[in-house]
Amino acid sequence: MLNRIITIAIFSTIFLSSLVLFKEPFEFYLPYLFIVILLPFFTLKYPFPRQILPLLAFLLLFGLVNIWSGENTYPFFLKIYINLFISILFYYYVFEAYNMDVKLLFSFYMKGALIVAVIGLIQFISFKIGFEYGYNLKLYGLNKWGVARGGSMGIRINSIFSEPSYFGATIAPAVFISLYNILKNQHHYLSKIQSLIIIITYLLTFSSVAYMGLFIILVLMLMNFGFVRYVIIFVPIIIGGYLYLYYNVNEFRERIDGMDALYENKAKSAFEVHGSSFVQFNNTHIATQNFIKNPLFGTGLGSHQIAYGKYSLVKQYGGINDFNSQDANSMFLRLMSETGLFGILFMILFIIKFFLLRKNDHSDTELWLISNAVLVLILLQLFRQGNYTYSGFMFFMWMYYFVKKEAMTATAVEKQALTDEALKLE
Repeated sequence: MLNRIITIAIFSTIFLSSLVLFKEPFEFYLPYLFIVILLPFFTLKYPFPRQILPLLAFLLLFGLVNIWSGENTYPFFLKIYINLFISILFYYYVFEAYNMDVKLLFSFYMKGALIVAVIGLIQFISFKIGFEYGYNLKLYGLNKWGVARGGSMGIRINSIFSEPSYFGATIAPAVFISLYNILKNQHHYLSKIQSLIIIITYLLTFSSVAYMGLFIILVLMLMNFGFVRYVIIFVPIIIGGYLYLYYNVNEFRERIDGMDALYENKAKSAFEVHGSSFVQFNNTHIATQNFIKNPLFGTGLGSHQIAYGKYSLVKQYGGINDFNSQDANSMFLRLMSETGLFGILFMILFIIKFFLLRKNDHSDTELWLISNAVLVLILLQLFRQGNYTYSGFMFFMWMYYFVKKEAMTATAVEKQALTDEALKLE
């Protein structure tokens, strides 16, 4: 019973991000409470992961250098650095606590994803029949939650998340598994009905993040099953899907048109385009300018909001000031601004080094599925979510890392077995 409670507490840090216990001096989410409770016990029981020391030491050193040079401040830096340090450490210990069993931990995540997808479906049905207690979850105390109206159905599903985009990013790995199950007539972690529920709710978010996730999933499917064989199927789906969204989903079309207007210098005011388009355009400009001035190591964790004050286009275009001033609306932009070339190269090399491609002999089906599913979330985080630790992001980074480690170990064991067998035959 205690183990089940601990497991629920751990995975609530991924899914319960819309409940804030207090907002001053910083926003303290309910999941933080579980981390604060569990981390001391983990620290006493498991050894410190020495492999993270070089990265943390490097970020600390250049964070302090930027503070001393006036590019950052102690409060901004320490707020992010401590949060990142704790998150990396906590989720490493989670894997230790479950004996590095990536398949078991991923199965827990999949159960959580199914639950929030079912809640999303109930939300949609409740909205259609006018049952407010079924679709307005703010009535139950989720204080960062709101009804996301819009889309061709009148509501955009966000389940228990504050926005449809957060829902779209967090359950993206489950969508990868679901689509694989449907396309390949499989039942990894989910039945066909459960897979369909997740896919349907994902589509009903009417979120550009979710649709970007679908695009990434299709690309990864092509990479694993062969471009030549499946390009005839997937390319028309991608093109057709884009055209359908553009001509039938107002929010999607407005964001695309807004980005086009801004980058083509057709828009002279932020109020002429969709708000999200201007936020992305503005933060891209800020991060680019900060990168040009500090290309190698950026200006330190937490410093993007200082760069925002220097380079924001709000004075030129108007609009709401300080919108996404802390997280840059994209982890890639934030890394570019705060960690420079070092942070960008670290993420690129991390993704490439630990990527697991499907083997033709199907010997590692479950591992490559997990690896590719998690990669969808990582890429969405880079493109659209700027918070380094939101919704348990470091859990997925460790998952991606340990899946590759397990696959390498399995390959080494298999090679050794073949060698031993060959020696016996001699």
